[in-house]
Order: sequence, then structure tokens, then C-alpha cells
Amino acid sequence: MYLMAKFVFPFLVLMLLMEKITSLVEFTNLKCDTVNKDIAEFEYCTLKSINRTYKYATAKIKLHQIPITRAKVNFGLYKRLNGYKPFLYNQTINACTFFKNQRASPVAKYFYDIIKGVSNLNHSCPYNHDIIIDKLSTEIINYHSTQVLAYPEGNYMLESHWILNDNPAIIVQVYLSLS
Repeated sequence: MYLMAKFVFPFLVLMLLMEKITSLVEFTNLKCDTVNKDIAEFEYCTLKSINRTYKYATAKIKLHQIPITRAKVNFGLYKRLNGYKPFLYNQTINACTFFKNQRASPVAKYFYDIIKGVSNLNHSCPYNHDIIIDKLSTEIINYHSTQVLAYPEGNYMLESHWILNDNPAIIVQVYLSLS
């Protein structure tokens, strides 16, 4: 009994003294490209650093051919391993039907939950207004990539191709570092 207490007590003390190890997500880059300026273009697409620990992304997509009645989004997650290689997800969804039944595509819902609080993408088609993502912080992404669905450490890229009214319109690439 004494021998067991001799080993258990120091172990418990060590566990209490250790701090919780947490992961940290950081934006490394944001690229926004317009494929067809007749349909849509970026008014702004920036990554802003307030201080060393707080960064956020913000974008506004100006729609020129409204209303948008058909929208598809192809998104893929890539991990950097001697170049960016496909990692876990590459999926195309019909955005108009996705908002009617979000449970039909759990992967798309996972990524949508990251931006739904900071964007005006909250209803099904038709879209007759500009698309805005305002101050997407790393805190939201950190919660989703560590608590909801944990990812291994590394550098990632989330790439999305937006097809509006059956025409390729925009490409967005978000680069993240998870450490």
C-alpha cells in the first residue's frame, strides 16, 4: 500500500501542475481569384492582423448577374506534404439545396458552421445581393479544428471553387497553420 501511494501521489501532483496542451490555428495566407468578372468579382478580400495573436479574414463578393438561381461549390482540404496534397475532403455540393437540408451533407455543414456566424450566406437561392464574410477570426476555426473534429498538426489549404448560374465564377484559397 505504501509503495502504491509512493508512486500515485507524485503522479497526481504532476498531472495537476501540467498545463493543458492546446492547438493553435493561424492564418498564413488568403488568395481570392475571379474567374469570370461578368458574373462576380471581389470588391475586397483581405487577411488583417490586429496583433500577434488576433487575425481575421474578410471578403465581399460583388454579384453582377443577379439573381443567382443555381450555385454549386466544390471545396477540398489539402495538407502540405512536399506541395499541397488532397487531405480527407473533396466534395461538390449544390448550395441552393444545401440550405434547405443541411443534414444531407455533414462535411459541408462542418465547413459552413465555421462561416455562418460571420456571413450573409444564410438562405437558399435566389441570391440577389452581394456575399459578405466579415471578420472570420482564427478563434472560430481553432474551435472547429481542435474541439469539434481534431486535425493533426501541419499546414493546410481549404480551396473552394464557386460555380454560379452554371458558370465558374470565383476561387478562394485559405491557408492555415495548425500547431
